[in-house]
Amino acid sequence: MHRRIESAMTMLTDPRHFKLRLFIEGNIIGVATGMVIALFRYLLELSEEALPVLYRWLPDHILWIPVWFALLAVCAYILYRIVRKDGMTSGSGIPQIKGILLGEMDMNWARVLVLKFTGAVLGIGAGMSLGREGPSVQLGACLGQGLGRLTHRSYAESHYLLTAGAGAGLAAAFNAPLAGVMFCLEELTKNFSAFVLMGAISAAVTATTVTQYFFGMEPVFHMGVVPVIDTGSMYVLLIALGAFVGLLGLAFNPMLTRSQDFYKKLPAKVRPLLPLFCAGLVGFILPQILGGGSRLVDSLVVTNYTLIFLIVLLAGKFLFTMICFGSGVPGGIFLPMLVLGSVGGAIFAKIVIFLGVMPELFAVNCIVFGMAAYFSAVVKSPITGSILIMEMTGSFEHMLALIIVSMTAYLVADLTGGEPVYDMLLARSLAVRQKIASRIRHRRILIELSVGVNSALADATIAEISWPSEAVIVNVRRGSEELAPKDDLRLQSGDALFVLTDTGDTAALQALAAEHPDQ
Repeated sequence: MHRRIESAMTMLTDPRHFKLRLFIEGNIIGVATGMVIALFRYLLELSEEALPVLYRWLPDHILWIPVWFALLAVCAYILYRIVRKDGMTSGSGIPQIKGILLGEMDMNWARVLVLKFTGAVLGIGAGMSLGREGPSVQLGACLGQGLGRLTHRSYAESHYLLTAGAGAGLAAAFNAPLAGVMFCLEELTKNFSAFVLMGAISAAVTATTVTQYFFGMEPVFHMGVVPVIDTGSMYVLLIALGAFVGLLGLAFNPMLTRSQDFYKKLPAKVRPLLPLFCAGLVGFILPQILGGGSRLVDSLVVTNYTLIFLIVLLAGKFLFTMICFGSGVPGGIFLPMLVLGSVGGAIFAKIVIFLGVMPELFAVNCIVFGMAAYFSAVVKSPITGSILIMEMTGSFEHMLALIIVSMTAYLVADLTGGEPVYDMLLARSLAVRQKIASRIRHRRILIELSVGVNSALADATIAEISWPSEAVIVNVRRGSEELAPKDDLRLQSGDALFVLTDTGDTAALQALAAEHPDQ
């Protein structure tokens, strides 16, 4: 028995079985992430059920209203203390994960795990317009990084585990394993690495299996029957829908920036208090926009809102999201973005149905596709957006339509100079967290790069490239062939490079390998 165990351990530590080890570790991360996110989702769903009841009860018991606002003030103080204790708990968490993967940030995984969980439950549970996905991604990443550090994995392998945990977090938050995997590839690493893929798939599928055990296999959004589009005229309308919602999404990033700038002028103790008191008022005036908003999306399908009220919902949800996220309390913008897209799609449907251009039957399609369009315009990850909405709504026969709408919205944002929201937030985080960045010890790490189409590396010899001074090319893989990294080796798009470098040079190397299809 002892020899068998020793043989198994030897096999797992053998570099030739690295993918197998990532697969096994991914499953471990998936189980842990699934359990944590299941508890997280359960607590948030309790608050979603309790808040409407509370705000119907309070007008009849006026003396309890000051007590409720006092509780909100206590929540605000706790959130202030959480963010002050560890700045990595602030906001969505996704920009922080991207910063860690770039070697520009680091986090205490155990402390962030506890504080982020607590802060997100308090903030979102109190009614702030924030999403569960950002915290879920960071919580999963904490568990992935924790496994890597507890088992003393290499710096590079810890990054693979962290990425797998992040994908598992998104998958568990939305019952969307494919979207979790694609999010790792398209948004976090921007690199279709076999190592990233192996860990992400095993972690995302396992985490989703765990959460489905507790919540069932139903999609997150309950859209009913979504008719299949089979006419050419409807595809023309899809392009118009993508352009319409894409234009709506253009205001998101600039307003987010202005909101964050506004909060910088306020004392740190006041920042969580303002959105929480706004949530307290909104609960009496427009309770539909409280919280992440998944129930609002469901209500769009079954409730015949007027066009004017839909515009009020869109404006209210947009402004309330800016007020909440700009404060820097723990919480994401993923779900509020999807809600804004669904309301934008409902507005588009109302208009085209009134004009007689589209049958009322397809109104639900506009609501579903609007979510993918808004996500693509703001995040600029159209494939992830299409797959995510497909899984969240159960609309598996609408993949082509989702991609058409998403790509249209993406092009609208791209042609108008829109910046991906998480890249923008990362840049701002690095600017305001110079003290954090300066504390990071620069280490030698091995990273994997994929040579993009028309990148600075494509069709150039290794000697012709201006590599960072600390970078050493260890190996080049072309398909199944391993090539020696000689000076006269001419690189091709699709080559996989393994580079030993300083952590501070990670971003420069990724820029060299980045795809530039328009050149």
